Amino acid sequence: MTDLSINTRLAEKILTGFIHTEITRFGIKHAVIGLSGGIDSALSCFLAAKALGPENVLAVRMPYSSSSLDSLVDAQHVIDITGVNSLTIPITEMVDPLFSRFPEMEYMRRGNVMARARMIVLYDQSEAFGGLVVGTGNKTEILLGYSTLYGDSACAFNPIGDLYKTQVRQLSRAIGIPAEIIDKAPSADLWAGQTDEDELGFTYEQVDQLLYLFVDQRYRPEDLIEAGFSKNFVDTVIERVRRNQFKRILPPIAKLTNRTVGYDFLYLRDWGT
Repeated sequence: MTDLSINTRLAEKILTGFIHTEITRFGIKHAVIGLSGGIDSALSCFLAAKALGPENVLAVRMPYSSSSLDSLVDAQHVIDITGVNSLTIPITEMVDPLFSRFPEMEYMRRGNVMARARMIVLYDQSEAFGGLVVGTGNKTEILLGYSTLYGDSACAFNPIGDLYKTQVRQLSRAIGIPAEIIDKAPSADLWAGQTDEDELGFTYEQVDQLLYLFVDQRYRPEDLIEAGFSKNFVDTVIERVRRNQFKRILPPIAKLTNRTVGYDFLYLRDWGT
């Protein structure tokens, strides 16, 4: 089994420095985080509180009527430990009219609507609080496309996006996130009983091993099979990575000039930093 261990002290130093730099480079002091009660948002919240001071961080809980009470309790535990500012803004009245308009809407569509409604709330609070929205997606989710475009994937910057889920757990233990948050089954809490791993069809521990070799070590599919992964598992994961590339890039712009945004107008020197 591949060792995905990280130097947690160094990782914490780099990530808190990253948060401070990305916030303050624009003359801003504050950060806004959607706090679900899960490990990823808890880690981003802990890191932001340390980087900026808890008084400069706003954590927003955004439950739907069917959201787990345990998630609200866990999120409150993070708020209490870190001392950050907090708001609870239910999204039920925002999304239920659309659900009523389309009663045939299946779980996936409903989940996407809720994720995008939450981002509306976060960006509104970004303006009200005068802060940037901090991302909470890990590397595993980003590679697999396990997120909602313009929903939970939307942010100004992401401090934990280069940590696999197993590494998120390791760093979370090191910085003191409560064990009940670290050890519970990962869930987007979009409907009762929903878990990430049930939806994906494999565990984060399994897929992190494969993704690390495929992405970081540049293994070819045949190398992964030779390393002991089943062909079906390799094909499934690589197809997910390929199919979801559009979620990992800005929308492509058709090039007509010599200075196209995203192609040529791309570097720090171009926009004055």
